[in-house]
Amino acid sequence: MSEEIAVIPGDGIGQEVVPAAVAILETLDLGFSFTEAEAGDHVVEAGGEPLPSETRELAERADATLFGAAGESAADVILPLRAAVDSFVNVRPARTYPGIDAVRPETDIVFLRENTEGVYSGHEDRLTEDVSTLTRVVTDSASRRLAEYACEFVGDRNEDGFTVAHKANVMRETDGRFRDAVIDVADERGVQTEEVLMDALAMHLVLRPEEYDVVVTPNLAGDVLSDLAAGLVGGLGLLPSANVGPERAVFEPVHGTAPDIAGEGIANPSATVLSAAMMLEYLGYDDEGAVVRDAVESVLADGPRTPDLGGTATTEDVTAALVDAIE
Repeated sequence: MSEEIAVIPGDGIGQEVVPAAVAILETLDLGFSFTEAEAGDHVVEAGGEPLPSETRELAERADATLFGAAGESAADVILPLRAAVDSFVNVRPARTYPGIDAVRPETDIVFLRENTEGVYSGHEDRLTEDVSTLTRVVTDSASRRLAEYACEFVGDRNEDGFTVAHKANVMRETDGRFRDAVIDVADERGVQTEEVLMDALAMHLVLRPEEYDVVVTPNLAGDVLSDLAAGLVGGLGLLPSANVGPERAVFEPVHGTAPDIAGEGIANPSATVLSAAMMLEYLGYDDEGAVVRDAVESVLADGPRTPDLGGTATTEDVTAALVDAIE
């Protein structure tokens, strides 16, 4: 039976890069069933909800979801989408590619980011005209589940261990709980860990990124630090991600809607295509995932390239080159 893939382009350049990734997947002829659904600002403008119930239900039943980007409604789209698949970890690899002018070409890091709580739990209040509050939620259960995934992840990569980034010296109860739970699980599994304060890690990543392989972080820290790493490797247009749950996952580029170039046909599809490669591996198509990743590396090295990478190519040009590389 073929896998059902939910396709949610969203807003802005999501409407351009997601179809490019689908074209790549169709080239592989794996018999996937693609079902497209709507979400984002344009749905709101048409009088609907940012994430219609039928779109969420599609993500809940599909074998995997490929998502593009959302604009002002992003928090009302991607957070519920992640919740729909019970995504407890956001996997964000940041590495350099041949032919790309990177600030730190030695960078090759995977961020494993807690994906359900922290300051993204949505508990905000405006108490008075002068006071607003944000409640941070950290649980042992979510922290341990992330740590268990991290232990399996480094085992699959034949890594000795991982780095735990936190700010437990200040946020003693919340980050302290996160740190203790993650390290406890790693100790139980016999996996090595090292700790680093998240602000110090930001500096270390800029100065010596080669010292880090897998970094396990709370929700907000993972968001910020992985974007910093994007700047080291050539930009957000090169970063894919996976939101992994127990049975399903949502795959998306790290970049946003890029309204300044949306509709011009020059968006870089690399991050979305690399997200599709991660999806293939998640579904058990390891060889095909490697083929897609190799094609991206080949096109990044030899061109054509979109303007964000110093070229003049269109999204269509790059997609055609990727199809040619695969075929």
